[in-house]
Amino acid sequence: MKKLKNEAALFKEAMLAGVKYAEGRGVVQFEATDSASEKLLYIYRLLVHDKVMQPLPEDQVAEKTIRHKLAMWYAKQLPKDHPLLK
Repeated sequence: MKKLKNEAALFKEAMLAGVKYAEGRGVVQFEATDSASEKLLYIYRLLVHDKVMQPLPEDQVAEKTIRHKLAMWYAKQLPKDHPLLK
């Protein structure tokens, strides 16, 4: 798994985009008490269910790999000249 430049910032933005996507679909309403891990797994499973991203093999589903996968998903949506990709 190759680490992306600015992966932490990309992941942070990916989480915000994922929450917006999930709540926009009307399938979930996240609470302030929901942990980041719960949100992360829910967003990942929803994006896989909607066929927005390819699933990981079940034995590789872990917080670290999902964080990376979400960061990559978000990076692919950004324009090539976006500051987070430099």
